[in-house]
Amino acid sequence: MSPSVDAVVRGYLDHLTVERGLAANTLVAYQRDLRRYAAYLGERHLADLGVVREADVAAFLVDLRHRHGLSKSSAARTMAAVRGLHRFAQRERLTEADPARDVTPPAPPRRLPKAIPVAEVEAILQAASAGDPPGSLRDRALLEFLYGAGARISEAVGLDVDDLDLTSGLVRLHGKGSKERIAPIGSYARDAVSAYLVRTRSELARRGRGGPALFLNLRGGRLTRQGGWGILKAAADRAGLPPERVSPHTLRHSFATHLLDGGADVRVVQELLGHASVSTTQIYTLITVDHLREVYAAAHPRALG
Repeated sequence: MSPSVDAVVRGYLDHLTVERGLAANTLVAYQRDLRRYAAYLGERHLADLGVVREADVAAFLVDLRHRHGLSKSSAARTMAAVRGLHRFAQRERLTEADPARDVTPPAPPRRLPKAIPVAEVEAILQAASAGDPPGSLRDRALLEFLYGAGARISEAVGLDVDDLDLTSGLVRLHGKGSKERIAPIGSYARDAVSAYLVRTRSELARRGRGGPALFLNLRGGRLTRQGGWGILKAAADRAGLPPERVSPHTLRHSFATHLLDGGADVRVVQELLGHASVSTTQIYTLITVDHLREVYAAAHPRALG
């Protein structure tokens, strides 16, 4: 008899935690998706993973789309977890076959990253300095850093002071899956972070227990992701931009798009963003091609009929 579905799910999640080192948010998503799959199999009295067949997995995909009303992208994410579970079970010889191997998840629509023009980025950065002290220097430093290093908000708020070398202009970022990378930061970000360290951080640190954290909240603790979102939304509002158009990831998208617009090689941008595959980075090239088309259409005398 093959192991129960629940037992294999537990083993797979342990594998993802220990061997793969997935981020906490990713693990939560896997747990949720696999619980849904286990419940579906339970409804059909399929308690052992070894008796699951390709038709059962395909029917689960139909169930996701029609009974649960999941979008293509959500269904594809859930199926990725299911396919990973069955691959794991076969690789560990817990089951003889992989019934999910030939079940193709729906292709989610390709979403272009939402970048904003350089002028709007500069307006947000300028507006960050218009907040109340002592937070204004921190706010400017955080947003300059997000745009100057192309960092994720989780990477920025997870930084410690020792991760930053302002002399060389380098920072050690802790990315997804506990992966580290060294990234350069520009002079504007360095100047803003330096001003924050010299004039503000020590004052904030006396208010709480931020420890080695680089970016502190007004109570002296480590700034959270939600706190970083709030700082950006407030700056965007002061800059006259709709806050719903802007997120910390917008600055990361803009960082990549502006680099490519400036002639940077896509593989260099891949390293700077910390993408595991260049195919993830190449989606930004679609934006720059669209930009080229717009310029061509507006400037070339024979572009339009």
